[in-house]
Amino acid sequence: MAGRQFANKWLKTEALLSNADVAGHIPQTRIYSSEALRQMLMQHGMVVIKPLRGGGGYGVIKVAYSNGVYSYMYMSQQRSFPSYEAMFKSLNRAKVGRKYMIQQGIRLAKIAGRPIDYRVKVVKDNGTWVYRSMVGRLARPGLFVTNLCKGGTQLTAREGLGRSLHHKGAAKKKRQEMRNLTNKCIGIMESSFPGIEQLGFDYGIDRYGKIWIFEVNTRPQ
Repeated sequence: MAGRQFANKWLKTEALLSNADVAGHIPQTRIYSSEALRQMLMQHGMVVIKPLRGGGGYGVIKVAYSNGVYSYMYMSQQRSFPSYEAMFKSLNRAKVGRKYMIQQGIRLAKIAGRPIDYRVKVVKDNGTWVYRSMVGRLARPGLFVTNLCKGGTQLTAREGLGRSLHHKGAAKKKRQEMRNLTNKCIGIMESSFPGIEQLGFDYGIDRYGKIWIFEVNTRPQ
């Protein structure tokens, strides 16, 4: 029961952007180019570039601009440059040779200095969508990607939210918000890509408590 699968992140992002309620939860996203990267760095100070296809944190690079210095981080290696041109040249050598997209960087809530995000898995069972899991993924010390295959630690969503948000009642409220958002997204994905039977939503919560949708997987691990 695999159902249909759509690997291209851009197509799935476009589908979600078509819904006004959901669009506000999606970081600004553009296809990778030198001009787009420069503009988004000036606007946001930090962005993440990721291959249009693939998962597991493979090929994901964080790029930043602050106080006249450009830098990027790939896995645990960080490199800094005095000019955009020098950084862009080096960045293109570090990329994995695929088509990329640029996503607005979100400064995530953390636990002991380690960023945490969330994976919500749903499957279609006898025509009804059911929740299979809702977990937190805590990045390995020194990394910004949270993927478990990159050494991240899995927590329950309740524990992750409780430890990273520090507001009484926030964990329960955010879990319900995530469910409401997931339910909306299921409808959008199903009408855009008929035949899907499983979905994995990657959510981030920033330091101010806003929920962001990073990615939707049609073949969640």
